[in-house]
Amino acid sequence: MTDDGTGRRADGLRSPSAAFAFDAPFDRTGTGSSKWARAAAPGVIPMGLADMDLPGPPAVAEALERRARHRAYGYTVCDPAGRALVADWYRARHEAAVDPDWVLLLPCSPRTALRLLLDTLRPQAPVLSPTPEWGGFAQLCRAAGIDHRELPLPVGPDGYRLPDAPLPRPTAAVLLSNPHNPSGRVWPAAELRALAERAAEAEALLVSDEVHGDLTHPGHTHPVAVTTVGPALRHRVVTLNSVGKTFNCSGIPSGFALVPDPALRARFTDTLAGYGLWEGGLLEQTVQHAALREGGPWLDALLAHLAAARTRLTERLGPAVRSTPQASYLLWLDSAALGLPPATARAALLERCGLEASAGADFGPGGTGALRLNYALPGPVLDTVLSRLDRL
Repeated sequence: MTDDGTGRRADGLRSPSAAFAFDAPFDRTGTGSSKWARAAAPGVIPMGLADMDLPGPPAVAEALERRARHRAYGYTVCDPAGRALVADWYRARHEAAVDPDWVLLLPCSPRTALRLLLDTLRPQAPVLSPTPEWGGFAQLCRAAGIDHRELPLPVGPDGYRLPDAPLPRPTAAVLLSNPHNPSGRVWPAAELRALAERAAEAEALLVSDEVHGDLTHPGHTHPVAVTTVGPALRHRVVTLNSVGKTFNCSGIPSGFALVPDPALRARFTDTLAGYGLWEGGLLEQTVQHAALREGGPWLDALLAHLAAARTRLTERLGPAVRSTPQASYLLWLDSAALGLPPATARAALLERCGLEASAGADFGPGGTGALRLNYALPGPVLDTVLSRLDRL
């Protein structure tokens, strides 16, 4: 069915995207947006930072308003029902059997949680991550004084593949974004299991950062690391996640970890307490509960909107797309195929098109000569982006 521009389809029903205003202008002026603060000049469209320029779920806004009206803003205890809520979400969205006892409800972002996990592990051996890969892994390891090393990702006809060779010994941990950041590839279950096996052989922990996992596009499924690897390896796997990326509320730090190993879970909890952090929190629990209980319809409409935007951009950019995204809202591009100088591609795209991107070098040596674009944009802004790309 086609939309007549008012959000109403030919059959008289409103399109899911229109129901949540994804095709309407969305002004972030006055909100302190770090993404828009990166814009180099007026008129520039920032497409670098992984943050959606789309209105969040009504259920989250309503829950915050309700809670704010009760003017008790003191310390809160952790609601144990939150663990079951996380487990129920994984079962409903991913058909993954998560034990509520594995769940730690974190009052911090997954990035902070990863640093706290590294502090818990106190690794003496190197920590590995594939490349190209989210640069935060390397940055966190450097800040913690940990030896960080990179594993090149093999490239196949359908995009990147996970390394399948034995890992060097000793290795303390393997850090992985699942789905892949920057390409949006969903790692197949068989590849995840193989990597977990290689990690176990090296006596390493596999840490799967799955903040983009709920953003898997229609037609694809997201393998959750701790349930995909099987019971024999679960004690060597930790999954980090959050409602932040999924429901566009990353400005309210929150997260959850799935830690099947009881001993590691206890040590992780002790590390949190050592930094004055405990499970739960006033705003975190309010947002998590509303998102996981009531955010499903909003998320379904968002995924349809993102998949449509992905199709428009990949059809326009053709061979410049290094790997067609299967999840999230990130497009990984070959700058040379765009006609941009690889060494200065980010600056050239900004100058020619007024579009700000993330430089591929930010994702390690494997990202040299690439650009990452964020296409989680309202319909009218995406139209403008496509028009500006004609300047290339």
